[in-house]
Amino acid sequence: MSTYLGMPGVPPKPAAEPLDPLRWGPTFPEAARGTLGDAQLRTNLRRATRTIRDKRVAVTAELPDWEALRDAGAAIKADAMERLPELLEQLEVTVTARGGTVHWARDAAEANRIVTDLVRAAGAREVVKVKSMATQEIGLNEHLEAEGIAAHETDLAELIVQLAGDRPSHILVPAIHRNRDEIRDVFRTRMPDAPAGLTNEPAALAMAARAHLRALFLRADVAISGANLAIAGTGTVAVVESEGNGRMCLTLPRTLVTVMGIEKVLPDFRDLEVFLQLLPRSSTGERMNPYTTMWTGVTPGDGPQDFHLVLLDNGRTRALADEIGRQALHCIRCSACLNVCPVYERTGGHAYGSVYPGPIGAILTPQLLGLDDADEATASLPFASTLCGACYDACPVKIDIPTALVHLRDRALHDGAPRRPTAAGAAMGAAAAVLSSGPRFRWALRASALAGRVLGGRRVRRLPWPGSLWTAGRDLPALPVRSFRDAWARARRTDGRGRP
Repeated sequence: MSTYLGMPGVPPKPAAEPLDPLRWGPTFPEAARGTLGDAQLRTNLRRATRTIRDKRVAVTAELPDWEALRDAGAAIKADAMERLPELLEQLEVTVTARGGTVHWARDAAEANRIVTDLVRAAGAREVVKVKSMATQEIGLNEHLEAEGIAAHETDLAELIVQLAGDRPSHILVPAIHRNRDEIRDVFRTRMPDAPAGLTNEPAALAMAARAHLRALFLRADVAISGANLAIAGTGTVAVVESEGNGRMCLTLPRTLVTVMGIEKVLPDFRDLEVFLQLLPRSSTGERMNPYTTMWTGVTPGDGPQDFHLVLLDNGRTRALADEIGRQALHCIRCSACLNVCPVYERTGGHAYGSVYPGPIGAILTPQLLGLDDADEATASLPFASTLCGACYDACPVKIDIPTALVHLRDRALHDGAPRRPTAAGAAMGAAAAVLSSGPRFRWALRASALAGRVLGGRRVRRLPWPGSLWTAGRDLPALPVRSFRDAWARARRTDGRGRP
């Protein structure tokens, strides 16, 4: 399905203007204004994210060495990024030695061309797909459709999104913004072989999807997958999933094409010991994934007999050049940062207008697209955060997302040609002038306390310009009726109870 139904406040672009596969839609504040008004969306998100978050806390607490595992994961990823060219060349050698073929793709257009040529060489007119962020990033489904090739998503949540003509809103659970009633309606109206009288019971929905997908698995000659990890030393590629659809795609078809971001490579097979503990606990709150599929090249008479690995750059080397921003390449796509983010929980993934939503998307997408000549919508993403730090605490590989966000905000405002003065810049300049002077700071506090007494301690939801620049996106908290300095001075003059 190429038609985007969208969410409130995130209208699709006109059909004559193709959507960018990695980034679409308005700025984050504009989009968030619409999604914040969708009460059902917020209910769906709150219920789902809190359930996953609670499960994750429970299973990580079982491991006495959880923090040591996080340290190990962070160290392995940092080492891999330092040696990335070397490891990728080694991966090519080991995959080729085991009967696979490696392709290098500089950008989305080149990756799409490579995959399309491989599907045509196999004589196929349709493919089955394992859930893959990389193929969403390059817009592979839409490209294949334009070339007359049907791409069928087999992950349940991805299937729901595809049938609805929707966009994913979560890294791990793409249909997290939809409830059971909505899913039932999508299946009834969009799934050609949906059973009559389909209910909204999870088991009924799962069985309907299973029957629909089984026919696709049995007739497909080509499968396309992403990769969670790849091992340079052995040429092994790994996919972890929970439904078994990945196992079907990775074993039944004759031809397997894997599209993998170059940052997914790890040095040694023993590194899997760390990541196969970190990933399932951080993503689904499970001790291990129900299905962990690994393959090394081609095995005669077992599984796909024609294996192709497409190594995708698409802005990753540009991100690698940024010593602070490169942390985004450490991401293992667990989505733990989304599940703890107060901004994501209230706005949903579509507000980010990107394949990669949430805190990690706010630092990854701008770098993949390039901040030097970024449009206003892309440049707004690093500002889609309260900098509360919950994402850093949850990240299994300790990506310091708040620091990266501040760094990218600075780049968005100051890189390249001088930018026009902004209201935010003027406000920060005024704040700097006040905070750098003790007397000015005291008078500002007293003015704030006076305003607090005038407002009667009430929260302010709407101010006239220029205050509207603030209240358009957030409330003004209730101002204290007395500054801390004045309260402290008063306490020192009295016994703490107002008596001399």
